[in-house]
Amino acid sequence: MRKLYWPTLLAVTGLAVTALAGPATAAPASPVGVHRVAASPESVAARWTPEAMRSAVPIERLLPAADARELTRDVRRGTPQVVPPTSPPARDVTPMAFPEGGAPWPGGGAIESTAGRVFFTYAGRRASCSGNAVTSANKSVVMTAGHCVKLDGAWHTDWVFVPAYDNGATPYGTWSARATFATPQWTATEDINYDVGAAVVAPLSGQSLTDVVGAQGIAFNQARGQNMYAFGWPAAAPYDGSQMVYCSGRTFNALISDGIGMTCDMTGGSSGGPWLLNFTESTGTGIQNSVNSYKINFIPTWMFGPYFGTDAQGVYTTAQAA
Repeated sequence: MRKLYWPTLLAVTGLAVTALAGPATAAPASPVGVHRVAASPESVAARWTPEAMRSAVPIERLLPAADARELTRDVRRGTPQVVPPTSPPARDVTPMAFPEGGAPWPGGGAIESTAGRVFFTYAGRRASCSGNAVTSANKSVVMTAGHCVKLDGAWHTDWVFVPAYDNGATPYGTWSARATFATPQWTATEDINYDVGAAVVAPLSGQSLTDVVGAQGIAFNQARGQNMYAFGWPAAAPYDGSQMVYCSGRTFNALISDGIGMTCDMTGGSSGGPWLLNFTESTGTGIQNSVNSYKINFIPTWMFGPYFGTDAQGVYTTAQAA
């Protein structure tokens, strides 16, 4: 296949996108990428002091400017699946605007505790992304972007999830990954169409993650063009990573990938934050159906996320069984 280079296109991850031309093909299923953590959860969490978290930078700032990525034509699709949320008692949420291109979330609702900031070591540097806890059999799954667990052929280390992160504060604790996961396509070639990752976190003080923070639902192989809400901790200007930001609106088909897009001005650090279908502001609950993945630098008001198809479904299924 002939590679078409788009030198003016940059992912939110700082990755130049390379499209692969040619007819769509459904590649055979491959094993989900898995990275098991040998270090103890306690030792990993101890490294992430409030000062260390504040010093972490969006992973986008640490990437080579000309780092090209492959992009397949079509995402594999399969049987639709919807897993409902399992959340703690509802907390009142101030009614918010819809659509919204980017604004601080005022606090409240289940999303305040299920979503959080992700910290890890990449190439020897402290870096950050975003993530979200979802309903799972092991009550321990955090969904995020593929580049938030693995990049440039190496899995990130010292990976932790901090629900409801607030400028160094960790109201629900720091949860260390026991294992991280990525789609086969991201594991093999870091294909931006399959920029989906997950982590299974260790118990904290004898409790499982979603028993403490609740869980959003998750769905795969759903219809496109739906209303969605996106959340994350953008840490590049004009944001500083200190608080959760949200966007909302009707999604549309992505320009250069087989993903979906939304009007949203979130910046680096928001990568991996959840996109939710059927989001109810009064309870802060919804069904996760994508993650913040990339942007095009000449349209900074649009955010794009991967379509949650068969291989994203495989990441979730593998993680919840871990």
